[in-house]
Amino acid sequence: MTRIHSRFLTPQRTASAIATLATGLAMLALAGCLRVQAHRAPAPAEPMTARPTTPLRLATYNTSLYDEATGGLIARLERGDADAGRIAAVLQRVRPDIVLLNEFDYDDGHRAAELFQRRYLELAQPGGGEPLRYPYRYLAPVNTGVPSGLDLDGNGEVGGDGRARGNDAWGYGLHPGQYGMLVLSKHPIDADAARTFQGLKWSAMPNARQPHDPATGAAHYPPSLWSQLRLSSKSHWDVPVKLPGGTLHVLAAHPTPPVFDGPEDRNGARNADEIRLWREYIDGSDAPWLCDDAGRCGGLGADARFVIVGDLNNDPSDGDGDHGAILELLEHPRVARMPTPRSDGAVAAAARYRNISRHGAPAHATGDYGERVGTLRLDYVLPSTGMAVRDSGVYWPQPDQPGAELVGASDHRLVWVDVEWSSDGASGR
Repeated sequence: MTRIHSRFLTPQRTASAIATLATGLAMLALAGCLRVQAHRAPAPAEPMTARPTTPLRLATYNTSLYDEATGGLIARLERGDADAGRIAAVLQRVRPDIVLLNEFDYDDGHRAAELFQRRYLELAQPGGGEPLRYPYRYLAPVNTGVPSGLDLDGNGEVGGDGRARGNDAWGYGLHPGQYGMLVLSKHPIDADAARTFQGLKWSAMPNARQPHDPATGAAHYPPSLWSQLRLSSKSHWDVPVKLPGGTLHVLAAHPTPPVFDGPEDRNGARNADEIRLWREYIDGSDAPWLCDDAGRCGGLGADARFVIVGDLNNDPSDGDGDHGAILELLEHPRVARMPTPRSDGAVAAAARYRNISRHGAPAHATGDYGERVGTLRLDYVLPSTGMAVRDSGVYWPQPDQPGAELVGASDHRLVWVDVEWSSDGASGR
């Protein structure tokens, strides 16, 4: 502090010195105040509120619940069907929140779906668990068994009996609705907002894989047929499911198997493009060619969350088909990275086929297709990014484990994935 010596002060200097002293004291007081503020502990931060989440088990299951006769599945379910009981028991054990059933025959009155729900899922099955109720379901017509009115197999006739009739349908089948699809959900389905692509023309897809005769290079289908062919062998569905704070788009399909054709590889090409349809759809573009059955065009919104489910009939490493088609879907930037679902039962089954060489991991297989084919990974549950994947698996116990007696109802196995849905989920388009 400045010292003031009185012997040198005049009255004027005294007044000036007093003013200077007052100013200095004020500045010191202010500096002290500033120092206190600078070292004060910060106020405690507002506690972070965790986002509410909903656990979801998502699944796909090719049930093989089809019949060669119109109304055949209804008749089987009405009189009691052992395979339907085992399928229901598997569902009761796994208890998915949302599940796609492939190869479940469609009928206009939805009678088969109602019977399966009331007489099988809602009744405790031998080897199963507690009764299982799905308040919501979605089903719609498919291309299988629907007459095209065209000679698609090139045998000189339109339609006919048995396989000839099936070959001339928009998708192979012996009656309309055979090998259909059914979505079951514990959460509300917005059926009015669902999109179906049953009628989308194959030739509408840019750079479609039009089949050609490898010997001559000629197109397998003449232009008059190629321009009318439908891409989806069953259908492709976007089924919106309402969840807390947003919508999950269930993208369901069942592409044709890439076999049962000739050197032109028409089914292999169709399988690859049916899988490609989902890649194009989740790209989030306004593709003018990608039009649903209601005439609405374009893909899924870039902020939407989804899960791709179904028997896609394509293994990433083994079997017939273009492996690149499924690999490109698995590696799409909007598809979540996750461990591949697996089971011990698949390993045990693969060990029986010593004459079949495999590149893929035996544990990843989702079905057993007999001595000629062996085990393959054909069934997929692919959540989008934006959801945390917590667990996954294939329902395929080892032969000596409880529940192993249930898996023989279908040549496919149920695949499930557990995710966490946060309530701030975007709805998208």
